[in-house]
Amino acid sequence: MPAWAWILIAVVVVLVAAAEAWAAYGQRRKGLRDRFGPEYDRTVAERGGRMKAESELAARQKRREKLDIRPLDPASRQRYQSQWQSAQARFVDEPAGAVGEADRLVISVLKDRGYPMDDMDDFDQRSRDISVDHAAVVDDYRAAHGISMADDHGKASTEDLRQAMVHYRRLFENLLETRGDQRSAEVG
Repeated sequence: MPAWAWILIAVVVVLVAAAEAWAAYGQRRKGLRDRFGPEYDRTVAERGGRMKAESELAARQKRREKLDIRPLDPASRQRYQSQWQSAQARFVDEPAGAVGEADRLVISVLKDRGYPMDDMDDFDQRSRDISVDHAAVVDDYRAAHGISMADDHGKASTEDLRQAMVHYRRLFENLLETRGDQRSAEVG
């Protein structure tokens, strides 16, 4: 066989391999976009590019796979729902206290579901962990936490605190898995 034929075969093999690699990369990107939704775009903006963001999101998934995250048993779910109703009722008379109670309830649910709570001060790691399974509401968690922190410094209005409760409620309901299949609801 002439040398030019071997070169042509090599070029075709390289092109096929490159096309397969490109398709695999596109599939990975689509999978991350589908799983993380708005969190994908936020991470791209935060990290300054798709490659860094996708690496970060893939690392979150790997970390999540090592965790033993489990659903709540029905009795715990009912107990938490009752506690949430108490926190909401408390809001009328004591908005800041109700927001603090909502934050504590979310942390308790996270802990009971198996999310790591070793370092309670590492809010960023908690939100990254939550983003893998609850990407649709992780921004609610960030917003509620931000308002709660502002309130700790006397810089949150009653309307801000009301909005924090709305954010916490979305996250709380999602964590309790009270609205059907959360994964499909988040992706869609």
